[in-house]
Amino acid sequence: MHVRILITGGAGFIGRRTAAALVNRGDDVTLFDNFSPQIHGDEASQKELAADLSQRAEVILGDVRDRDELTKLASRHDAVLHLAAETGTGQSMYDMVRYNDVNVTGTAALLEAVTSPKSRISKVVVASSRSIYGEGAYRCGVHGLVFPADRSPAALDIGNFDPHCPVCGEQIAVAPTPERAPLTPASVYAVTKLAQENLVLAVAKAHGIAAYGLRYQNVFGAGQSLNNPYTGILSIFSREMLFGRPIEIFEDGLESRDFVHVDDVVQANCVALADTATGIRAINVGTGIGTSVNTVTAELARLLDYKNEIRISGRYRAGDIRHNIADVTLLKAELGLRCDISFSTGLEEFVVWARTELERGKDSDGYAKSLSELAQRGLMKGG
Repeated sequence: MHVRILITGGAGFIGRRTAAALVNRGDDVTLFDNFSPQIHGDEASQKELAADLSQRAEVILGDVRDRDELTKLASRHDAVLHLAAETGTGQSMYDMVRYNDVNVTGTAALLEAVTSPKSRISKVVVASSRSIYGEGAYRCGVHGLVFPADRSPAALDIGNFDPHCPVCGEQIAVAPTPERAPLTPASVYAVTKLAQENLVLAVAKAHGIAAYGLRYQNVFGAGQSLNNPYTGILSIFSREMLFGRPIEIFEDGLESRDFVHVDDVVQANCVALADTATGIRAINVGTGIGTSVNTVTAELARLLDYKNEIRISGRYRAGDIRHNIADVTLLKAELGLRCDISFSTGLEEFVVWARTELERGKDSDGYAKSLSELAQRGLMKGG
């Protein structure tokens, strides 16, 4: 069936790839984006991107907090994929008003448009985040599946980076985090992502609209922003390595994440937006496999032939968690999907693309500045 789909934040990494897939299956797509310089670079880069995107979809420059514009768009679309958000965990810890304004107020404005009298929207899919779990699930040899509290600064200051069983205090091992896990966001960014998900699911239930909160793990792949110094270890470390700068690994480098390829995320978006998906629920989108920061760094260095310093500093950032991997049982049961693209395969593709982009682009000291900002505000500690 022919569907008209609005994508907020549509000029971003995930939005562009999803739009292409939707157009290929015959849907009409509108991309609504503010073309933020932090993500998309200077004005020339923004114009080049907008011109490229407009060949495949309608492109509208706008602000997700603009309820009037969103109301107009809701009257001529059938579904919306809500990707628009500020996304830097560290930055969110001191730029709190902006993160809440864009992420929370923007989502509320969108939902007012979706539920307005002339709206045609019958489904909302929102990009949620694994960050809303905080530390997520672990397994204790005595007490089974447990959900430890946030790590204390006192423990982190002495290099005790691993959480312990909240019942007996013994060592625990990371386990896949199911959707039923307690939601204990550890950063302002994570708080706003949880608010986005809660708003969408609550309003959808009240108005009889289908809705999914897709809890993305760490999405990566060719095309992700290389400009944003606040998010994306692959982008940040690739830039630093290619320009010959030393690499600092926080904590002890054993912290891990579930890296999910953008094409697997696109597939989840498309299935959730299909007519056959009619639920109202939150679903993890990930591989269920953790990869440590040390492994990520070593693989990037190998692929980029990087020979400079890699230093494990012991420093840590407020708002960071130790581990999180997804329980993907519901993803398979509800959407019939598996995220099958391996980290190694996706990383090789990413490095080829990133090398080409960075070699023809301009250098930037944005990452160093971002770390300096965190340190000045007392959000970078230890070491």
